[in-house]
Amino acid sequence: MPRYTGEAIRNIALVGQSGCGKTSLVERLLAQAGAIPAAGSVEKGNTVSDFDPLEKEYQHSLTSAVTSIDHDNIHLNLIDTPGLPDFIGQSIAAFPAVETVAVTINASAGVEMVTRRMLQWSAERKLCRMIIVNKIDDPEADLPGLVVAIREEFGGECLPINLPAGNGGKVVDCFFNPDGESDFSSVAETHTQIIDQVVEVDEALMELYLEQGQELNPQQLHDPFEKALREGHLVPICFVSAETGAGVPELLNVFEKLMPNPMEGNPRPFLIGQGDDEKPFAANPDPDKHVVAHVFKVTADPYIGKLSIFRIHQGSVTANSQLFVGDGRKPFKVTHLFKLQGKTQTEVNVGIPGDICAVSKVDEIHFDAVLHDSHEEDYLHLKPLQFPVPVFGLAIQAKSRGDEQRLGNALHRIVEEDPCLKVEHNAALNETILRGLGELHLRLTLEKMRQRFNVDVETNPPKIPYRETITASAEGSHRHKKQTGGAGQFGEVVLRIEPLPRGGGFEYRDDSKGGVIPNQFIPAIEKGVIQAMEEGAIAGYPMQDVRVVVLDGKHHSVDSKEVAFVAAGKKAFQQAVAQAKGVVLEPIVKLDLVVPDETMGAVTGDLSGKRGRLMGTDAMSGGLLDIIAEVPLAEMNEYANELNAITGGRGTYTLEFSRYEAVPAHIQQQLAAGFQIKEDEE
Repeated sequence: MPRYTGEAIRNIALVGQSGCGKTSLVERLLAQAGAIPAAGSVEKGNTVSDFDPLEKEYQHSLTSAVTSIDHDNIHLNLIDTPGLPDFIGQSIAAFPAVETVAVTINASAGVEMVTRRMLQWSAERKLCRMIIVNKIDDPEADLPGLVVAIREEFGGECLPINLPAGNGGKVVDCFFNPDGESDFSSVAETHTQIIDQVVEVDEALMELYLEQGQELNPQQLHDPFEKALREGHLVPICFVSAETGAGVPELLNVFEKLMPNPMEGNPRPFLIGQGDDEKPFAANPDPDKHVVAHVFKVTADPYIGKLSIFRIHQGSVTANSQLFVGDGRKPFKVTHLFKLQGKTQTEVNVGIPGDICAVSKVDEIHFDAVLHDSHEEDYLHLKPLQFPVPVFGLAIQAKSRGDEQRLGNALHRIVEEDPCLKVEHNAALNETILRGLGELHLRLTLEKMRQRFNVDVETNPPKIPYRETITASAEGSHRHKKQTGGAGQFGEVVLRIEPLPRGGGFEYRDDSKGGVIPNQFIPAIEKGVIQAMEEGAIAGYPMQDVRVVVLDGKHHSVDSKEVAFVAAGKKAFQQAVAQAKGVVLEPIVKLDLVVPDETMGAVTGDLSGKRGRLMGTDAMSGGLLDIIAEVPLAEMNEYANELNAITGGRGTYTLEFSRYEAVPAHIQQQLAAGFQIKEDEE
């Protein structure tokens, strides 16, 4: 058995904007607890969590890393996550593994884009939250102003639990200790504020405290403190300097004494079953129950093999456990079970509920898989996480002839690691497209493929993923008749097409009567329709949001064959589309910009020239402005370079897919110019 129990475990993900010092803070915490001899440095490339060669080269975390600390009978699992917006999917993926999300803020930069998103997303996932203000020794930092900004931005539930003192050289506790001096605010008043906030969730305790004036000890406050965290009624603010170590012992103390253990945090939104039979499933952190574990990270290495990292939610995993992957019928045997310290793997005998462990070289495991040891938990899954939709794209092909298979294998492995990477294959255009969250995301992904798998690629801007649809109902008919020396082909189809709401996909229905078309040929008509939709009928782009209803037709007892009804269905559909007021749709993306406020006019003017629509602006600390806009994806090529030119390199942005929308008439004319429906060989 491990040296610790489930009650002793703390699982915390450090998230926040790039540059806030998460990796350096993890180093300080590891050194403070004696897990490493001394704190490493991002600049020197010797930190525990930034161990990938690209991370060392770019001096930024590009993927999440698991570390752990044993200190004062507590086992603390820390997940260090990337802060660059292009790699934000790695941060979101860590949410199911932890009870607490610690949003780290650069004291001088203030509330930034990723700060906002992480606090919002972790709240939506009902995780306990805390805020860590790092770099408190920065002379440019306005710490009192930052606390005001945090509370204005995220609510009065954000309260300091400690305060900097000695000009940022140390930190004084305000929760356990009502006395002391700080650089700003009053320790006594801060203590009262946070106690008042905590007791509000416990009426009996509030009566003792407010009406009877009874002093409360920390033991009385543990349960209401944890409840306040779970309900989002309290978001503690802590102050540290990872550079000097100020506040690091106090932060470790907060993690150990105040943050929830796996028995206390909000239950995870597991679901069991399929479709309409799906229902909630409560994972019980009991070591003797069936195993339930969730895979939140997968890494692929051509030499080490696949490493699958999972959080155990129920039961115990041992070195001999037989585990199923999802609804798989054949289990795999856990031959080696690991705990992780960055890239270092230490073999252990057992993993208990609440702990984070890993197994290697099990190919069938994938990101977001649920591992379990009983068929009673078949079709068990976690409520899906909401990831940003990857909209940046590059068309890629192997640089060397004969490397296509190696490229395919490398893409498969790389995409397994990152939920915000997607690969699309456009057979009609013979194009493979890699999609991600930004130019940096794709550039470093291709560099990772080159380093790990020795695959070089050539890239081109991809075709914009236009789609086609119809805006009116119409009918079409076609008789396919072919006579050769032997048996002939005959099939006649009359159908109607109808527009569906945007996002409606494709619906197919047979309303023919009296057996005019035998049942065995109805799927053939659908096959022909789908072929026509894939090829496009307006400008050569796939069609969507269409309902097709078969109305009538004819068959021949001898000459009717599947191929005849495929052809008839395809031609009838194409004829109907020609009368159905077809339109070309383009992807619209939500653009979230953070720019210096003095560049607002230039930025919004540029967006207007890109057919963009301004949705809102919000002033941020540090003279920055948050701009939300909607822009056609077709207008965003080379936007990173353009924004850098406008803002002097100080602007950042993220894109998220929003919806499809009809292109303007003149653009549709350009897209459709020269397009002709391909005639099938008869």
